[in-house]
Amino acid sequence: MQLYKTQTLKVYNSLTGKKEVFEPLNEGHVGMYVCGPTVYSNVHLGNCRTFMSFDMVFRYLKHLGFKVRYVRNITDAGHLENDAEDGEDKIAKKARLEQLEPMEVVQRYTLDFHSILQKFNFLPPSIEPTATGHIIEQIEIIKDILDKGFAYETNGSVYFDVNTFNKSHSYGKLSGRKLEDMIANTRALAAQDEKKNPQDFALWKKAEPQHIMRWPSPWGDGFPGWHLECTAMSTKYLGETFDIHGGGMDLKFPHHECEIAQAEASYGHSPVKYWLHANMLTLNGKKMAKSTGNNILPNEIFSGENSILSKAFTPSAVRFFMMQAHYTSILDLSNDALLASEKGYNKLMEAIENLGKLTPTEAPTTFDIASWKQRCYDALNDDFNTPILIATLFEAVKYINQVKEGTAALEQKDKEPLQLAMEQFAFDILGLENQQATQNNSEALSGTVELLIQLRNEARANKDFATSDKIRDQLTALGIQLKDGKEGTTFSIS
Repeated sequence: MQLYKTQTLKVYNSLTGKKEVFEPLNEGHVGMYVCGPTVYSNVHLGNCRTFMSFDMVFRYLKHLGFKVRYVRNITDAGHLENDAEDGEDKIAKKARLEQLEPMEVVQRYTLDFHSILQKFNFLPPSIEPTATGHIIEQIEIIKDILDKGFAYETNGSVYFDVNTFNKSHSYGKLSGRKLEDMIANTRALAAQDEKKNPQDFALWKKAEPQHIMRWPSPWGDGFPGWHLECTAMSTKYLGETFDIHGGGMDLKFPHHECEIAQAEASYGHSPVKYWLHANMLTLNGKKMAKSTGNNILPNEIFSGENSILSKAFTPSAVRFFMMQAHYTSILDLSNDALLASEKGYNKLMEAIENLGKLTPTEAPTTFDIASWKQRCYDALNDDFNTPILIATLFEAVKYINQVKEGTAALEQKDKEPLQLAMEQFAFDILGLENQQATQNNSEALSGTVELLIQLRNEARANKDFATSDKIRDQLTALGIQLKDGKEGTTFSIS
């Protein structure tokens, strides 16, 4: 029997403002869309937290036995510098400043994005579509919205008519904003502005002669609005209505609000059943910003090459730190917080290692494993409450240490179920890796090889070539190549 049939998962739905029992549209199947990065710079650590939260959600849904189609897009066109529908496309601007073809910018930072996520041990999404790969679909949606009277064309650009839409629908229902209040708090349009109302947003923008990212359309050469791509890609791969749409809290308005409006205007119904939003990551109590210097990139944390932290931290230690806060809570990154999390992460990894080495006892098990395991599920079933899960895992850590010390008992029949559960929750669902053990093993291997090189050098100095050749040949057989040079002997592992 699939676990989802025995575990009742509840999620906080931003659309309704309450926790709801998760019931997918199609039994046993989940469609999930998450807004991906705009690839014009190195991936922001705050974005990593958002994607990590939904990686955990993806992992848990799969663990429960759901067949999940997870779509996370790449925005490689159409994202203007601000949400007021003016300025330059972020990728086009980067390309102009660095004198590159826009797709060179896209390629460079898409590779960086994938590299960082791989270090954090993310599972790849089922589909990773790009905005530029779906221009045709976006044009077709625009034509449909125009035909239904919810948009207008002016001077080669097409805008969504929020006022007209709001007469029969509710614009602002996700963010809780009222259109009347938005209008009251908005400055009057400049005479040269193409939009009928300040709240209207671009579905298609006319490309000026200097604009280097452009596509032909029924309204002339141009490029799609930022909000439209997610409507096109999510519904193409998940259907006109799907289960989960995720993203950062900062996307709730206007991006996700506009997505709802576009889909309702085109399809006549709401596109998403459950809206999930992850909260922001701050640094030393302040918003991360390159302009103020209060910013740090993932690779700067992993290498220790920064002026903010006292040492380097492994990706898994950073991931453990992020999992210690609920995905809907603001999380503050600091040196002290990472040091404390690293200690906790190391204790958890050490306990899992020790559990595998424990000799079972004759005495009956003194820990209610079944009850503990269900409490781990209860934490995750409560809107993916990873901090409660981690606290519950540490109940088992304490027990494992007691068994090791001889003050608690663990029978053979209970050892394997406990070990499987610990590994499933820590590795399969939280997405941690035992990088401490990998690092220790690497250091131990290096030390061992260096010792053998020293013994080989001594044998060669004593003209004991049979022993020196034997050391070299046996290391070669193990895939360790020695290289003698002017600076001494080095080695590489094939």
